[in-house]
Amino acid sequence: MFDQLSDRLQATLSDVRKRGKLTEDDVDKAMREIRLALLEADVNFKVVKAFTAKVKERCLGADVLGSLNPGQQVVKIVNEELTELMGGSGRDLVFSNKGITVILMAGLQGSGKTTATAKLAKLLTKEGKRVALAACDVYRPAAIKQLETVGKRAGAVVYQQGTDANPVEIAAWALDKAKDENRDVLIIDTAGRLHIDSELMDELAQIRKRVKPHNVLLVVDAMTGQDAVGVAESFSEAAEFDGVIISKLDGDARGGAALSVKAVTGKPIIFASTGEKLEDFERFHPDRMSNRILGMGDVLSLIEKAEEQVTEEEAEELQRKMEEGQFTLEDFLKQMRQVRKMGPIGNLLGMMPGMGAMKKMKDVEVDDSELDRVEAIILSMTPHERAVPQIIKGSRRRRIAEGSGTKIQQVNNLVKQFDQMKKLMKHMANGQMPDQNQMAKMMGQTQRPKMRRR
Repeated sequence: MFDQLSDRLQATLSDVRKRGKLTEDDVDKAMREIRLALLEADVNFKVVKAFTAKVKERCLGADVLGSLNPGQQVVKIVNEELTELMGGSGRDLVFSNKGITVILMAGLQGSGKTTATAKLAKLLTKEGKRVALAACDVYRPAAIKQLETVGKRAGAVVYQQGTDANPVEIAAWALDKAKDENRDVLIIDTAGRLHIDSELMDELAQIRKRVKPHNVLLVVDAMTGQDAVGVAESFSEAAEFDGVIISKLDGDARGGAALSVKAVTGKPIIFASTGEKLEDFERFHPDRMSNRILGMGDVLSLIEKAEEQVTEEEAEELQRKMEEGQFTLEDFLKQMRQVRKMGPIGNLLGMMPGMGAMKKMKDVEVDDSELDRVEAIILSMTPHERAVPQIIKGSRRRRIAEGSGTKIQQVNNLVKQFDQMKKLMKHMANGQMPDQNQMAKMMGQTQRPKMRRR
């Protein structure tokens, strides 16, 4: 996500960083590049104009042009203004102090509203809340069945009365039922339309009046760019909503919707859908997103994702095994699966400072299917072979290759690389950072012979 915008902004700011001293012409040139980058990212032109004007004004201040490192100051200003553009400190859901919390979902047909409803339910369920979903989309074929399917996967109960009941009555009945069952949260999936019309808004207003939701969330499709902002603007004029869920953000290489919606509607983005799985859903933090766009990483989100997968006890046990050299292929498989649950490897690399650009280097591709191959090879081994991979030779390698649908050479490479990694992990776990020669020795490398001049 944001790949195109991120590349352009990082290239522009990299050029600014290299300059020892900045002039007004340098700032003007940088602002032109930033303006073009934002417009190409499909950011609202009024938003672009206001953003660049504010950044330029701050950059021309004495604290920048007269500073020892003006380039870094410009990067800092762009980061702060990008954060402010996307909502500043951000916002979370409002929860009821007593009783059930009601969340009303709105959006056009095709925006990913029903899937976003299930993803939100999954997130809240993981946080220990008992969630119920109300199926109030009685117009779209198979909408109720879809909600039942994804709702079950999310760990939530789904209340529905078929397609003949009135959506307003369904919502009121579902709220009573959720209260009776002592649910913590009720999420109401309303009907969408192909376009905004008075019928859609009237029905939404009636449901809102009947159930008095604590949060009204509008789901917009990031892939539609400025159209998404237009939808949000129209909804804000016709029906009050509290915040936005950006769906399909992983497929949006430009980022225009995410950067424009807060400035145009005044409503913050609260959640973002970052993948196809129900787990690919996260709270939207403007400051962290700005850091990602500018290639500064997002360490906090990375830590949060890791903490969801690894307990403190597991981390301590892993540390012990690394220190004592007892780390096995079984442990490696477990760790690899936990990492994969955190999301696509490319996305995780983008959260590491400086790695966003590295993962897009020429001829380097981050391919998750390679991990499938590694997992297949390990699963084709016996428990003893995973514990003592040194015994994997000859016929064992052939059997493992045939069982995993790979080549013997690929099995050889995995065993060799694991042995190298195990040595490196032991050194690092004991606080010993190997120097270049030790690293080369551990990795089984030899120094290249020096080239002689003829």
